[in-house]
Amino acid sequence: MIDHLVLATPDLTATAADITSRGITLVRGGSHVGRGTRNELAGLGAGSYLEVVGPDSEQPTPPLARPFMIDDLTEAVLLTWCARPSRPLEVVIDELGALGIRVGNPTPMGRLRPDGVLLRWRLTEPLLGPPHGGVLPFLIDWLDSPHPSQSLSNESSLESLELRHPDAPMLRAALAVIGDDARLVVEEGTPRLRARVRAARGVVVL
Repeated sequence: MIDHLVLATPDLTATAADITSRGITLVRGGSHVGRGTRNELAGLGAGSYLEVVGPDSEQPTPPLARPFMIDDLTEAVLLTWCARPSRPLEVVIDELGALGIRVGNPTPMGRLRPDGVLLRWRLTEPLLGPPHGGVLPFLIDWLDSPHPSQSLSNESSLESLELRHPDAPMLRAALAVIGDDARLVVEEGTPRLRARVRAARGVVVL
């Protein structure tokens, strides 16, 4: 159910070098044309991966703000995460709406992998503002595209993703609708994400 973690940065090259030095192997993902960003990826096992996303120096400055608040960041941060429900997105979105949780409608997107494979997907917008602060996941459907984790090594593995939210019962109810994942740990408090990744050189906390 955990599809991927989003680590956003104002300097992708520097952050990727730091992550690699800590034992997590990253590979180039691709550019998000028109959005001014590109990403690098690392497999985390069990069909999940880490996305490190930042400005793409090979694209012109986009007309709108880059996603994931990248234009406002001063340092790299584990900003949010994405869930991949096993049921149709519209069904999950409707059930979340019945709980009073509005995640919005899915938007189609795509990017070209370095090997020329076109990936297409639909996803809801990340809920980065209050009260969720990126802790409630956004949702994705990869349609007929191969999942990115299939082409990534699994040298690293996600041990846990700690989700701190001011309304923990609401978050648990939302996760029950979206799907279960034993790696999720829910806590009450100020919104915060923290991931523990077992890497080649030991545990890395993001």
